[in-house]
Amino acid sequence: MLVYRVPGEPTRLRATVWRRLKAAGAVYLANSVAVLPESAEAERALRKLRAEVEGMGGTGQLLRAEALAGQDEVVAAFHGARDAEYEEVLSRCEDFQAEIDKETKAGKFTYAELEENEEDLAKLRRWLDKIRARDTLGAPRAVEAVASVEACARALDAFAERVYAAEAST
Repeated sequence: MLVYRVPGEPTRLRATVWRRLKAAGAVYLANSVAVLPESAEAERALRKLRAEVEGMGGTGQLLRAEALAGQDEVVAAFHGARDAEYEEVLSRCEDFQAEIDKETKAGKFTYAELEENEEDLAKLRRWLDKIRARDTLGAPRAVEAVASVEACARALDAFAERVYAAEAST
């Protein structure tokens, strides 16, 4: 658990701390009180952030905490945070599939389109991997997000076959 204070101005300092905590997968229990499930990686991230907060002219205390009551609510907060991220992945997967469908209907079976879609799929995979690394408590939407990215990969494989066939016939 990190309890911190940063100077009110400039506001970018608070935004920086918030972004770092979000990237680590932390959830807020209250203003300036963020928690992560216990792990060596979480401790390193919070120690580093605490030093950064102090470098901003703020203060920070790093605590190891045990929930005496309310554990379910804390776990639900972590699940909610990760599920929100998985929802974004699912939405992007829908966009990816729609783009493949659009290009297929338009007959755009070119290497340029294939390369663009390969890059988009690689981004989706990296994004999902980052979320899964933060999802140490196993959020419910993880399975659906993984399946959706796999479906995108299958759609891209099918599109690639059409590109290869189109290029071979020219």
